[in-house]
Amino acid sequence: MHAELSIPLTLLMGFGLTLLRFTGMFVFLPWPGAQAGPTVARVAFAVGCTIALQSHWPRIDAVPTVSQLVAWAVGEAALGLFVGLATAWLAEIFVIGAQALSVQAGYSFASTFDPNTQADSGILQIFAQLAAGLLFFTTGMDGIVIRLLARSLDTCPVGTFILHPSMAQALIRLGAESFVLAARLALPVIGLLFLVDLVMGVVGRVSAQMQIIGLSFPLKMLAALLLLSSLLTVFPQLYVQQSARVVGVIQEYVRQSH
Repeated sequence: MHAELSIPLTLLMGFGLTLLRFTGMFVFLPWPGAQAGPTVARVAFAVGCTIALQSHWPRIDAVPTVSQLVAWAVGEAALGLFVGLATAWLAEIFVIGAQALSVQAGYSFASTFDPNTQADSGILQIFAQLAAGLLFFTTGMDGIVIRLLARSLDTCPVGTFILHPSMAQALIRLGAESFVLAARLALPVIGLLFLVDLVMGVVGRVSAQMQIIGLSFPLKMLAALLLLSSLLTVFPQLYVQQSARVVGVIQEYVRQSH
């Protein structure tokens, strides 16, 4: 006689709910080139992480009702999306800062192919995305986020997560902090470019025969590039500091939910 393989329905539900938590996180996780990569690879990675945590799957004794199962699924997806969105704000710090100074520095005229959006984008924004993706891996943030979500299966078991209205407020606060940090990164460069424009204007008034307009763009681009290169040592410190803030916010809401 051939043995029949039977998988309990409750086990499949535990697998599906855990997979929803990881899949929601991977939607917004700031991996460089993740959106341009094959969808099958991302799905396979999420399934692999879920299977690796099989011992932490929820133990469902009885088959829940449809409404209860839908509520659990929404909660798990919301938790994953919350973790992914909170982590995605880290990359936006550098992208917003690059966007703010690209016009003043004259780099807005140079565009290149963006692998994430499949469209042309400013060259400074592309470099900012690559720098943020590099810091995401070099600082170990990828492992921290995955381990954090894995521990949440114990601190906040699947099916016990409760949506809080303050979660939206926390994401808004993280977004506001990202805008502030991006402005702090861009303001030194913008201030220097303002001084260059001021000097060029004064020189143009003193000597009207000089072609100041033709010299201003190369000087501004060179000055912005030199100042940005001097600020490169600040980027890892800023990323580590803000990533600790993001991890703290995620841990706070995971602990409050059970």
